[in-house]
Amino acid sequence: MIMVGTMAITLWVIGWAMKVPYAVRWNMMALLLVGVMLVHVILPDGHPLRMATGGDARLWAIIFGFGVIIWGYGKLLRRLRSRVTSQEAAPVKSESFSPTELDRYARHIILREVGGPGQKALRDAKVLVVGAGGLGAPALQYLAAAGVGTIGVIDDDVVENANLQRQVIHLDRNIGVPKVHSAAEVMRAQNPFVTVRSYHRRLEADIADDLFSEYDLVLDGTDNFATRYLVNRTAVATGKPLIAAALTQWEGQISVYDPAHGTPCYECVFPEAPDPSLVPSCAEAGVIGPLPGVIGAMMAVEAVKAITGAGQGLKGRLLIYDALYAETRTIGVKPRADCPVCHGKGLHGAAPH
Repeated sequence: MIMVGTMAITLWVIGWAMKVPYAVRWNMMALLLVGVMLVHVILPDGHPLRMATGGDARLWAIIFGFGVIIWGYGKLLRRLRSRVTSQEAAPVKSESFSPTELDRYARHIILREVGGPGQKALRDAKVLVVGAGGLGAPALQYLAAAGVGTIGVIDDDVVENANLQRQVIHLDRNIGVPKVHSAAEVMRAQNPFVTVRSYHRRLEADIADDLFSEYDLVLDGTDNFATRYLVNRTAVATGKPLIAAALTQWEGQISVYDPAHGTPCYECVFPEAPDPSLVPSCAEAGVIGPLPGVIGAMMAVEAVKAITGAGQGLKGRLLIYDALYAETRTIGVKPRADCPVCHGKGLHGAAPH
């Protein structure tokens, strides 16, 4: 047993000196015990190596079993503690605004188009943002600052150094951290009165319907057409209004898609994804840093208008912003009767407002 103990201590010290993560060092200990038990099973009785390592595999099996029990108990405690902490951290929402909230949202409340009822609508709203990158970053920040009560964000990516030139919600210290957690940290720090739900995973068809059904409005800030078409199909299927935007180099575009209220869906306007060679990614073609902020902020404005009923939104219109030449164009878009997703539902819906 002295031999095994010496090996365990040596491995632990080597791991500590090499700054190996704590969990990895415990895995090394577990592998050592498994190796010792295998030695006792394979080698015959009386073998010098068996005698030097305790002589009986049952002793090590008992130790290993106790270790597994302690590990499982610790993991259960950490999970329970994390759940309790997250519940405690969630803001408690009352029917009336606190003095701090009234002061925070005063500039909204004095707006005739928003007022107290509009701010309450924002607080009661649930908005899902797909993508926490260039477009999602400013949209998330402004939704949180505006007091949207529940904000969900789904993204499977982690913060990279190259993101920080435009994805302003993420901090340098969070490089390597999942974007949804990085964004949630900043939103909670900015406004403790909002609830943030983070989903560190890719949006897939098997979860999309259930996820969208939990929210009132969806913002699509993704950077690939496969996800954009999935978001559109799911929004149409669940009856959720969709604010979708895209950008490249110096140009951005944004529209509101809501077939239930007389608009086309995304696929009505873009029936087929373009050839990838014609639409290079930001990594391939570049993008001017403030552009995502401009278009992402527009997404947040459209979301606030949709929730409060203020003004006229971009339903039935595609807004294109050319930052290089400081030009803005608005194109009217209509539903298509042969659209395989919404089947021209917007042709029979209410007129856009």
